[in-house]
Amino acid sequence: MEPLLIYKALANETRRQILEWLKDPAEHFDPAPYIQHGIEFKTGVCVADMQGKTGLAQSVISSYLATMQKAGLVESERIGKWTFYRRNEKTIREFADYIRNEL
Repeated sequence: MEPLLIYKALANETRRQILEWLKDPAEHFDPAPYIQHGIEFKTGVCVADMQGKTGLAQSVISSYLATMQKAGLVESERIGKWTFYRRNEKTIREFADYIRNEL
């Protein structure tokens, strides 16, 4: 875990919002397309769905997700031509512990 990369990733409101959405994807995204393709939210959420929800360009969302992945906050899984992102709960717990114990 690299705290400075996490701080950088969390400095952006949209990236924080994406992490919140990924905490409970069923509350924030339509499950129908996922069910239709036999994909569960535990696999992650498609970049296109996050892009649609934010209204930002796909390239911007991809850049945000790359920053979050480099910081260890999210993990990705590619299925066919789609990439799905989910929270990396292990890193988030480690960072919470770091904040609690070091600051």
